[in-house]
Amino acid sequence: MDGSKKHVSVLYGPYSSCGVVTHRTDRLDGLQTLLKSNGHKVDLNEMADRNSVQLWVKGELVYQCSITDLEFGGDGLMDPLCSEALKAVDRAF
Repeated sequence: MDGSKKHVSVLYGPYSSCGVVTHRTDRLDGLQTLLKSNGHKVDLNEMADRNSVQLWVKGELVYQCSITDLEFGGDGLMDPLCSEALKAVDRAF
């Protein structure tokens, strides 16, 4: 299988925590872990869209949600949004 076939770009915007708006990856930990454990190569890229997470596969947007709706930390197994994202990525391949 071609290595690029399992490539996922995760774009994420800044969000507010403790009154400070900035790009943070803590809420992406579970998503990254779940995608990687299922054989996907994950690239994180900052974007300007506040509170947003987008998953891109082969140049197409396959999933998006609010970054603040993702669970903080963890392995993504108990986060229903991470499961939805994984299914959307798998369908893209």
